Amino acid sequence: MKKELLMASALVSTLGAASVAQAVTATMAGSMKVGAEFESADDSTVDSNTVMDQSNFNISLSETTDGGTTISISFEIVDEGTVSADDDNALTLTFTDGSKLDLLNAGNSAGTHAVAVPGAGGEQGVGGTSTNNAPTGVDFGATSTALGVEWHSAADFLADGLKVSASWSTDNGAAKSATARVESSYGIGATYVTTAGDTTLTIGGGVADSSVAKTGTQLTSDTGGFNIGVSAVTGDLTVGVGYGDGDSFEWEDADTHSQIDGSVTKAGISYVTGDITLALGVTSGEAKDSTTIGTAGTNDDSHDATSASVTYAVASGVSAVLGYTTVDQNNEGSSTTDGGSAWYVGATMSF
Repeated sequence: MKKELLMASALVSTLGAASVAQAVTATMAGSMKVGAEFESADDSTVDSNTVMDQSNFNISLSETTDGGTTISISFEIVDEGTVSADDDNALTLTFTDGSKLDLLNAGNSAGTHAVAVPGAGGEQGVGGTSTNNAPTGVDFGATSTALGVEWHSAADFLADGLKVSASWSTDNGAAKSATARVESSYGIGATYVTTAGDTTLTIGGGVADSSVAKTGTQLTSDTGGFNIGVSAVTGDLTVGVGYGDGDSFEWEDADTHSQIDGSVTKAGISYVTGDITLALGVTSGEAKDSTTIGTAGTNDDSHDATSASVTYAVASGVSAVLGYTTVDQNNEGSSTTDGGSAWYVGATMSF
């Protein structure tokens, strides 16, 4: 209880420095996507086609105190057949020296500095079995709880082109649960940007660790790990590669809990020529999972995907997309029927 009270006091005292609130500055953005996906699964599954309809609306709020500190937050409403609101964004304080502090829902710094790897556009995808736990994102070990903070340095921290951040979170003090949960976490990350001739080079990554418990008992393998990546931009050409390694956990259903030791590699390339953007991305993840706490898995889960897309800028804020994805999966060392391929053709309108 003491740590929650300390965090609440820090939040109230910080906001108390602001002038009396009248109305903050609000900005809006959003998009509407509509298209058709044609999915061809492995031989044992019937092919399908689906109309993909997705809209999102984002509102950002900000105001600056008399002392020069900017207070900001945002939320997003997403409609993918069922309307949902993403309101778990941090309350951000941006100081006059350029540094920032995220309060509550702050995330993990190892994930903050994961380098963006180019990937295909479109809403195509191939589903997989729920027990295949091969990771597909390089920051899969960067977990956190809602009760957390993250500090971000200003630009050019200690060296030109360097930014760093550090995060910490704790649990919400609820009763011990039979569902495995993160009790505390930390993360450290950094991004370095430099130029070499006509090329802008970005190197980033981080490390994370956390403690995970089930009914009050610590798991033998907590969530954590590291990620590292690099991207290079030369004119209209962007290439990137990222790698992540670590441990995570999944609550499969009411009775099954899996601890996962995995790794993933992502690589991609994109090229802009006139109004057309060409993109290609590959993902290769593998993991050993175990439903018995303390016993390491022996057989690999794997997820290998290749995606490509062509995006055409029809008009300002309007684009047409043609995308393709092929996926191959193995669960516990055996080939599954959950792989296959999918096409997508659609349009996006953004404001």
